[in-house]
Amino acid sequence: MKILQIINSLATGGAEKLLVETIPLYNAKQIKMDLLLLNGKEYPFTKEFKKTATCKVFSLGNTSVYNPILIFKIIPYLKKYDIVHVHLFPSQYWVVLAKIISFSKVKLVFTEHSTSNRRIQKKGFKHIDKFFYEKYYQIICISQEVLEVVHKHTSLPFSKFIVITNGVDIEKFKNAVSISTDIFFNNHLTNKLLIQVSSFQFPKDQPTLIKSLQYLPSNVKLLLVGDGNLRRDCENLACELHLNDRVLFLGLRMDVPQLLKMADIIVLSSKYEGLSLSSMEGMASGRPFVASNVAGLRDVVKDAGVLFEQGNAKDLAEKINHLLENKAFYKETVNNCLIRAAQYDISYMVVKHIELYQSLK
Repeated sequence: MKILQIINSLATGGAEKLLVETIPLYNAKQIKMDLLLLNGKEYPFTKEFKKTATCKVFSLGNTSVYNPILIFKIIPYLKKYDIVHVHLFPSQYWVVLAKIISFSKVKLVFTEHSTSNRRIQKKGFKHIDKFFYEKYYQIICISQEVLEVVHKHTSLPFSKFIVITNGVDIEKFKNAVSISTDIFFNNHLTNKLLIQVSSFQFPKDQPTLIKSLQYLPSNVKLLLVGDGNLRRDCENLACELHLNDRVLFLGLRMDVPQLLKMADIIVLSSKYEGLSLSSMEGMASGRPFVASNVAGLRDVVKDAGVLFEQGNAKDLAEKINHLLENKAFYKETVNNCLIRAAQYDISYMVVKHIELYQSLK
């Protein structure tokens, strides 16, 4: 059985990171799997993945992933594989059109990673999306919430959908060795460090986290890991609030497990998620995890980590202060997070995907 994974690129993001971490695991289980990128730009994930050398990595160039000419470039690859597993838009559309044009018999699988997108928010896309979704043999939803949203949007039968939750390498984050805090801020022995790891693009909500520092003691500092088109806006916000000396923008990093281990509290401020890998990684790191009370985070974090009202910087600050001032609550939250994270071990996800592939033979 030969499987091809297709995604827009290996830029920063949960779906991209998932492929980097799981494809070597599939190949180790004798599942022949390769990767096709619509845009093969050398992002950090791309470089890291190529080091594994466990599969072939194909690139359709460095042009925009929205260029329809990619439809014709995809066609030759459909003939070489039994199953093509697609992630994200517009790969979702281009692969379907390539199959229709080429009369290919390859079986298509699509993973829906989010509870929302611009197409779902616009009624005009309902019938268009339904056309494309129904061309897939199976639509994998990373949570029950995602399934319910896509089912409502497309009105496709429930038999078309399956829930397979994402997973992370729990041991890698649990056993990571902390980086020394003195490389980031002065007076590192008295500082309390917050960290958020996420791209700087919608729906992430770093501004609320930055604003929360106004209501926290001056020794509470913030590390923001990631990149994206909204990063400059966040940098400007930190300047406007005179928080330059308390917020560091680290950009893309490949030492995230070590950075999480260094922090006192891990935060994910977001407007919504599909099923956040960052939340699982944060909870597996042996640090308390604080997240906005929104779809895609609520079910994962509730009764384990701490939830705050989305967009409410004061509420977030209060939740952080409570953790910092109450050692018993801090310790209890850490233990609950570790227990919850163990439910999302990446090995479970890999097994479920293999079972699905085999059922499509």
